[in-house]
Amino acid sequence: MTVPTFLRRGAARAAEALLAPLIRFRSVEPLPEPEADDTAPVVYVLPGPALSDRLAVRLLCRRHELPRADRRIILPEGHHEALQWLHRDSGQKRYSPSLSNLIRAVAHAPEQDVQLIPVTIFWGRMPEREAAGAWRLLTADDWPLGGRLRRLMTMIVNARIVEARPGEPVSLQGLIARYAINGRDPVPRIQRLLRRDFHRTRRQAIGPDLSHRRTLVHRLVQRPNVTTAIDAAAQERQQPRRRAERRALRYGFEIASNMSWPVLRILYQLLGRLWQQLYDGVRMHDFEEVEALAGSHELVYVPCHRSHIDYLLLSWLLYRHGLMAPHIAAGRNLDMPLIGPLLRRAGAFFMRRTFRGNRLYSAVFNEYLHQLLLAGHPVEYFIEGGRSRTGRMLPPKPGMLAMTLGSWQRRHGRPLTFIPVYIGYEKVLESSAYIRELRTGNKRRESPLRLLRVLRHLRQPFGQVHVSFGEPLTLGLWLDDQAPDWRQRAREQPEAWRRETITDLGFELASRINAAASMTPVALVAMVVLGTSHRTIETTLLYRQLATLVALQRHVPGGERVRLPEGEPQAWVAHCVSLGMIEQLDQSLGALSTVSSEQATLLTWYRNNILHLFAAHALVAFAFRNNSRLDAHELHELIAPAWPTLRQELFLGHRELSLDWLTRLLDAFTAEGLLERDGTRWKRPAAHTEARERLHLLGRTIQPTLERGFLLLSTLMRYPPGQLTRDALAEQSRQLAERLTLLQGLNAPEYFDQRLFSGLLDSLETQGWLWSDHNGYLHFDERLIEALRHSRLLFDPELRHRLTQMTARSTTADQATKEE
Repeated sequence: MTVPTFLRRGAARAAEALLAPLIRFRSVEPLPEPEADDTAPVVYVLPGPALSDRLAVRLLCRRHELPRADRRIILPEGHHEALQWLHRDSGQKRYSPSLSNLIRAVAHAPEQDVQLIPVTIFWGRMPEREAAGAWRLLTADDWPLGGRLRRLMTMIVNARIVEARPGEPVSLQGLIARYAINGRDPVPRIQRLLRRDFHRTRRQAIGPDLSHRRTLVHRLVQRPNVTTAIDAAAQERQQPRRRAERRALRYGFEIASNMSWPVLRILYQLLGRLWQQLYDGVRMHDFEEVEALAGSHELVYVPCHRSHIDYLLLSWLLYRHGLMAPHIAAGRNLDMPLIGPLLRRAGAFFMRRTFRGNRLYSAVFNEYLHQLLLAGHPVEYFIEGGRSRTGRMLPPKPGMLAMTLGSWQRRHGRPLTFIPVYIGYEKVLESSAYIRELRTGNKRRESPLRLLRVLRHLRQPFGQVHVSFGEPLTLGLWLDDQAPDWRQRAREQPEAWRRETITDLGFELASRINAAASMTPVALVAMVVLGTSHRTIETTLLYRQLATLVALQRHVPGGERVRLPEGEPQAWVAHCVSLGMIEQLDQSLGALSTVSSEQATLLTWYRNNILHLFAAHALVAFAFRNNSRLDAHELHELIAPAWPTLRQELFLGHRELSLDWLTRLLDAFTAEGLLERDGTRWKRPAAHTEARERLHLLGRTIQPTLERGFLLLSTLMRYPPGQLTRDALAEQSRQLAERLTLLQGLNAPEYFDQRLFSGLLDSLETQGWLWSDHNGYLHFDERLIEALRHSRLLFDPELRHRLTQMTARSTTADQATKEE
């Protein structure tokens, strides 16, 4: 029996009057601006005929003063509703005759146009879960449109968290002209276009279906790769296959996440309040490109790892701005009581620090990651492995990148795109712990009590947080760009190709993360103050040096997406004082800015956040420390040997130190008064001038990095080739660096971090200046000797003499120990 039209309209008005006061739009996409042509009426298109969605669109139009959705549009062939829907029947996906008639009416009236605005309504943004319970089936905002009871329950439960996603207005006449080719009917093509748009929007917001955790794990152990590993494990341990299968199931439950919509919702609310309590604001940059890729690409977020806050903050931001929260690879050390189950329900899946010696675990984890990517779930992991205790980007670990590449090779589906993310803090929660770990070399094991102790700091000011999205890297396009014949090489030399590709991919992603760095006031002030001899500087000079650093970045940026601070140097310094980072002393001859020895150690972490942005600028400034005049060719010859290792250590991308780029840097220095142009040469300012002091301050920022390289190479050169191993050279260089800090009265454990020397050796091996024999001993040739000879000219005689004497005494002591 057909319900009369007036009764249906009366019921709709009654439902609107009853539910309208309850509905709140949690977030609304930027509302589209209709075209200026007032003669083209607006028609809203929904995916389906659900009364709840129609009600939401009418409220949206009324509250935001958009063209009404409950009016009728007059066309030459009759009247049409301003609110249409694509599918008449949600189960069979049959197209709506009303929308088809509208398209044909506009096609028969070329002088009349209509603007289509597709609108997707989300009641709670909960993805469908397989084998869900009755309550979930009643309340889930899933892919198929549910029955009336389910929709009613959805509206009641989620009335205050409704999201509307209107698309851009589209000219219907334009679509008709585009698809009406060779006399073919444009109606089905336009409707397929709308269907793809709705599908992409839903996939972007709620992701694919969530399999029940138990169902997913049992599927994993049935995959061919895992069953092969189970057979091998049973044979290797000489145990029944069923026992090996149970072990694989245990690994699966240990790894798999258990994403829960209620937990995500609660965490979203709690974390929003936590950020308000902790930070002055969370700033997000360059998000639009990520939003455009979501829904059509498999996204893998690769943020830098500076704090435990990273993964919570990124998931919260993505969810807040309408994207599905990613599944996050977390260390097994976080799978602890209370914390572990909560993180697992927020999307974390756990991994062991090493897979070595356990092929079955490796197979289960590989398959789990592959299934996540294959289903289209966004994934997040930290390519550095652990948190950076030094504040700089750590060398990427190959494990997760190798598994992601392997998954993509197994089945090419949608494009797989890496999203580099830079997260910059003005004050990090774990700062005191990082200092302690650098001094002792020991990392404390995580525990719920230790993590909860962070709550003691909630009353302290922590400034702002900056989250910047770097240039996305689409894997297939990047491989084609690197080497068009990579497919052939991957078939002929798979192991060598994978090893080289993973190394290059890790370096590229780390470089893109660094290229999106945000220059916070704390990092800038740390860079200037730590460049002084006694960690004290005149406040007026501090202001001018801060302005100089920002101006140099405007002239020659250190990265493609660098974010400069807003405001003036005076405000930046006052902000650092309010955070307790520096102190100001009032003196009769002018105010001074100073930091204690303990605080100076902490500031090295913040300086290292942006050190890479000034690597080239500081290297040029340091070159003029011991050279009064240089032209571009002389400068290039002087600093070129140090640049490849510096670029590798600080992840500066593939920028070459060309003469044109050096000339740009020199011109920028001249514009800021740091150098003076003298014909074809540049000269440093006269002694005892402020400009000379500012040049010296800038050069000192790169001095520790150059000193470490000089100590390592000087130590190596005092032994014949084939006499030192990597570990012995790194340890001896570390001891020299530690001794140098003690002699200079510095409290800087980051200066002699052994990982920096290991990274430097990796860079030298990558450049081909060092190589190891089959016994692990290092060899070199004349090229490295020549590079050291050039690098000596960078240092002034006093500093060069001190470093040389230290390495000589160290070598003598080492040889005496061997003789004994």
